[in-house]
Amino acid sequence: MSDDESSPISARDAKQLFAHLKSAPALVLAVSGGPDSVALMWLIARWRRSLTRGPRLVAVTIDHGLRKEAAREARDVKRLARALELPHRTMRWTGTKPKTGLPAAAREARYRLLAQAARTAGATHVLTAHTRDDQAETLLMRLLRGSGIAGLAAMADISERDGLVLARPLLDVPKSQLVATLTRAKIAFADDPSNRDAAFTRPRLRTLLPQLAAEGGNARNLARLAARLARANAAVDVLADGAERFLALRDRDVVPHGPGGRSFAIPAFAALPEEVRLRLLMRAINAAGHEGPAELGKVENLLAELDHRMTGPGAGRMRVRQTLAGALICLEGGRLVIEPAPPRRARSGRTDAPRGGS
Repeated sequence: MSDDESSPISARDAKQLFAHLKSAPALVLAVSGGPDSVALMWLIARWRRSLTRGPRLVAVTIDHGLRKEAAREARDVKRLARALELPHRTMRWTGTKPKTGLPAAAREARYRLLAQAARTAGATHVLTAHTRDDQAETLLMRLLRGSGIAGLAAMADISERDGLVLARPLLDVPKSQLVATLTRAKIAFADDPSNRDAAFTRPRLRTLLPQLAAEGGNARNLARLAARLARANAAVDVLADGAERFLALRDRDVVPHGPGGRSFAIPAFAALPEEVRLRLLMRAINAAGHEGPAELGKVENLLAELDHRMTGPGAGRMRVRQTLAGALICLEGGRLVIEPAPPRRARSGRTDAPRGGS
């Protein structure tokens, strides 16, 4: 890729960006109508035409039903897709919209609809047009929320979601290059005003980026930091995998304990590095629990209490019995046991059963 962030993306650059997708049977392109996704569609359509054999491309636009302009933007995408000889489909997020947490809910709906479109089209991949700028913003958002190393790794260029491959081939491409590409090709794109709406966190952080860039915190450096954190996160995951295998082999220190449960021998578990202990505990709670993923901060607090009970004065006599995220965590008899928590008992009080009487 060119180091000039104002230069259009060449056909040669596009070939490098999409080379790993050549053997896929079909790709679904998430195209909202904004510059990033329109550039993705135009670039990958040009790349596909250069191949003798390659994946089928299907452009999909999600209309969230939040802006009156969205329907027109979807029609504009459809016209461009037709000009590029690509099939296009518009899918709508229907139903009541939440009053709080709207961006997260809209994101979940978008991925759910894209996965549905991919399965219908026989596609193995869903492609989104996240850029280096998006990566930098994601890192800042998670940093300010106090995310752990996995969260600070931000977005991956390749991941799995809903049984499909989620690919972000433009993740190291600056948005300015995509705009320059469309400008040279004389292709219009939509301007979504919600991208500047200060009611949402991401647009507010976006306004800070020029000031951060002046101090060296530009999108390139922030994205590089996310990549380094992703590398470190992957390494810690490998260590956690190895620790789990080691404990399983060493005197059966890790054994299944009931359906979905795990059991760790305290001496061996306590000897592991803190981050590895944290990951093993998180994995066990999420595997056994039935109330969704456990919050990192709550698992950290639990681990701190367990560490105190496992290694502090009178450790051999200490006991813990606690529930978290639908999992029951017990520390006693030289073992740490994580298993599904029993169903919560209904609160006593008034009953809805009909009363007897005349």
